[in-house]
Amino acid sequence: MPARTLGALLVAAAACTWGLWSLFLRGSGLDGPAVTAVVLAVMALPLPLALRRTALRDRGALGAVALLGLADAGNVGCYFTALQRGPIALAVLTHYLAPLLVALLAPAALSEPPSRRARLAAPAALLGLALVLGAPRGASLPTALLGGASAGCYAVVVLAAKRAGRAFGPLALNAVHAPISLALLLAAFGREALPAPGPGLLRVLAGAVLCGLAANAVFYAGLRRVTAQVASALTWLEPLAATAVGVLAFGERLGPPALLGSGLVLAAGVWVAVERPA
Repeated sequence: MPARTLGALLVAAAACTWGLWSLFLRGSGLDGPAVTAVVLAVMALPLPLALRRTALRDRGALGAVALLGLADAGNVGCYFTALQRGPIALAVLTHYLAPLLVALLAPAALSEPPSRRARLAAPAALLGLALVLGAPRGASLPTALLGGASAGCYAVVVLAAKRAGRAFGPLALNAVHAPISLALLLAAFGREALPAPGPGLLRVLAGAVLCGLAANAVFYAGLRRVTAQVASALTWLEPLAATAVGVLAFGERLGPPALLGSGLVLAAGVWVAVERPA
């Protein structure tokens, strides 16, 4: 299998796995900061086994890992705050401006050939997500700003991970940046980020292994084989997978507009993924 095809499949698999989070989070009783703290702690576990000395010699990769840790903390903090303060649909839509930002920034930041399809597909995918999620109930400028900030941070996550991946393997990339993000999360949320013991914590731990540690490692493995622009476009599969979980596991219903939007999002991601590299 060509490396580019394998990379696209790995990124798509990771995005779909992220969409399974609701299976572990619903009924857990843990809020966003506590869930994030658990996930980051689990991601840091392979550090003693995954880190290689040769990777530490690449100063550019070390700087990218530090930037990845900072950006990931900002991404999570802004996104969860947006979800808590305003319309969920608005928070999700503004958060998924990230693929467009990556398409605009990757040529300069990573010397990637610009993808015309990635720039054209982003508005179409956002329209599709709007059809899937429905119109936001009420307008909230702070929610839109927080969602947009999380999109900017997530774009930096993708770009920094792409650069750091030249020296660090997928597990090491998870493990090295997670303590940085965890420290910033604890500094920002304090006790609110400390999970309460109980059955809900066990569920979140299971989710952290599958949807956190494993899915992120698969994503980083795929990111090494495709451009950042292709990888970010394929992350549109995450909200589609989450929507499918809602239908199959929780009895939620989708109307014709949502089905049309799902097809539009899927088509946009595939269209970018199959573009021939310049």
